[in-house]
Amino acid sequence: MFQHRLFRLNRVHLKLALSLLALLLVLFLARNVWLSALGSALVHDDGPAQADIALVLAGDSFGHRLSRGAEMVKQGYVPRVLVSGPAGFYGANEADAAIGWAVRKGYPAEWFVAVPHTATSTRTEAGVMLSEMRRRNIHSFLLVTSNFHTGRARRIYLRAEREMGGGPSFRVVASSDEYFSPDSWWHSRDGRKTALLEWIKTVTSLLGI
Repeated sequence: MFQHRLFRLNRVHLKLALSLLALLLVLFLARNVWLSALGSALVHDDGPAQADIALVLAGDSFGHRLSRGAEMVKQGYVPRVLVSGPAGFYGANEADAAIGWAVRKGYPAEWFVAVPHTATSTRTEAGVMLSEMRRRNIHSFLLVTSNFHTGRARRIYLRAEREMGGGPSFRVVASSDEYFSPDSWWHSRDGRKTALLEWIKTVTSLLGI
């Protein structure tokens, strides 16, 4: 009797092990599909449209966000770009360094408006930048940030506007990123780090942490 029950238990364990192996095999063979879906889930891109101003969020040391914002001016969607400026490296404000870089790239300095602040997260940055736009009587803006950051940034700005009792309408415009592409981020170490960190921030943000 004991041997019979043991045999049945072993069969159950074997079936579970085989099912798990089959699942792992399917996940491995379909990895490009679900990894791409994980990357795409981070991205929200409304595309550009006419607005009062563009807002380029801080945090991109390669200049892709600022270049995208400058192109919005060049293409006639907005007249100027607000450049978020937290404290940078070696005493330099990030906005000042970014605008200096853009000018060296050939963009006119008058296109950019530096907004220095001490925010250290997208959430606190949103409060600063929305207050600045309220002060400037801005009614619409283009929120420009890295592709992987767009989904979370959009949710943060929508939440910040609700908490402030309203705010300007906005569209999210994605810029490219040095390491992250939704359909191939897992091929590089920096791409994997970017995706993992952004998913951690996304989950904690949704949980209100």
